Amino acid sequence: MFESITKFFSGVDDVMYYPILIIVLAAAGLFFSFRTKFVQLRLFGTSCKLIVEKPASEQKVSSFQALMVSTASRVGTGNIVGVSTAICIGGPGACFWMWLMCIIGASSAFIESTLAQIYKQKYKDGGCYGGPAYYIEKALKAPVIAIIFCVFLIATYAFGFNLLCSYNVQSCFKAYEFYDSTWTPLIVGGILAAAVAFCVMGGGKRIIKLTEKLVPIMGVTYVLVSLIVVFAHVSYIPQAFADIFQNAFDFRAIFGGLSGSCMVYGIKRGLFSNEAGVGSAPNASASADVTHPVKQGLVQTVSVYIDTMLLCTATALMCLCSGVARNGDVAGAPYVQNAVSTILGGFGPIFITIAMVLFAFTTLIGNLYYVDNALIYLNKKRQPSKRFMTVFYIVCVLVIFVGALASMDLAWSIADITMGGMTLINIPCCIILSGVAVKALRDFEQQKKKRLDPKFKARDIGLDESVLSFWK
Repeated sequence: MFESITKFFSGVDDVMYYPILIIVLAAAGLFFSFRTKFVQLRLFGTSCKLIVEKPASEQKVSSFQALMVSTASRVGTGNIVGVSTAICIGGPGACFWMWLMCIIGASSAFIESTLAQIYKQKYKDGGCYGGPAYYIEKALKAPVIAIIFCVFLIATYAFGFNLLCSYNVQSCFKAYEFYDSTWTPLIVGGILAAAVAFCVMGGGKRIIKLTEKLVPIMGVTYVLVSLIVVFAHVSYIPQAFADIFQNAFDFRAIFGGLSGSCMVYGIKRGLFSNEAGVGSAPNASASADVTHPVKQGLVQTVSVYIDTMLLCTATALMCLCSGVARNGDVAGAPYVQNAVSTILGGFGPIFITIAMVLFAFTTLIGNLYYVDNALIYLNKKRQPSKRFMTVFYIVCVLVIFVGALASMDLAWSIADITMGGMTLINIPCCIILSGVAVKALRDFEQQKKKRLDPKFKARDIGLDESVLSFWK
């Protein structure tokens, strides 16, 4: 029975990504890139400068804080386990396809986050919130599609991703002698669920403060350790890149078994990791207090690069340069732990375990921040009752506990399917509305050429102010 369920979800997962999502993501990314004249590369310097821009008031959410919330969700166990799995099962070439989809996908991140800023809504205290559901409803006049999107978002971030995240954390304990296939998952799942339960009861403000502190620390530390491992095996670096590009363009192997190839694994794990075009980051982007929507759109392209070009690449090169064996048996945390052990010895697995726990914790918290936005939308734009949220968080915590007991194939398949559903709704909507984001970009660049601090007004690009809460 259990094997049949796993096989069913794996089958759906394969069909959804090949050929459907591969075509949709590539076509949309290229479409957005050409429409914006590759804004994700052209204005990269500007994007970095905007990260440190201060909000109008200390009580408002800054671009940096919104970036940290979205990065907290993007940066997670996928940067370690996802990359390792892709390399072990798909091959080293998966790294190339991750890089390519990152660069192309950053344009999708720009479009969706800019739209979220334009169509964001206002709290009574002057704060703001929003996301794909709001631009789908306000701009496309399609509330039913917005509701379906919210359902998929909740399924993804409250269940699919949290299930997988919990599994990934407990899997890293397999490297230790004390690991017991029955008791260890129960204990790890219980502790992780209890920690998340304690935090989420504090609300969105605590989430923002927590992620703002933890994300930079854990990201920098992980990259530094990765660099130590890579440079300790510096003679292997040329061979690592040779393996990546040789495997990436081995089209006979790719098309001989495409659903399990480096290309498909690279795209699947790259999308899982950076979430460009999925429709998640716009929920955080909409909360930022900026003078022009394009500012936050540009900031979110940086988040995609941080996730894939920095953290995923760090994992990939660390593993490939270490020279340790790779195969399906070590796919996931064990491959990374073995790689770090070549330099750090017995402390290697411990470090990866600590990194996994921190990555997982911030991911779980960031995920539930997104879910809050979807629940508000489904509750007719009102905050659900405290009783409802308490019950909902209890269910989410139980999912985290159960995830530690799940199998690898089932956990990955469920996460892939729910995320794929979000993407297949969000991307077409962004394509339809891309003209609005492109007009906003032109307005931003025109003001920059005049050496002004860009300030946005909806009427300047021909938008109907009556459907907007801001920018009038």
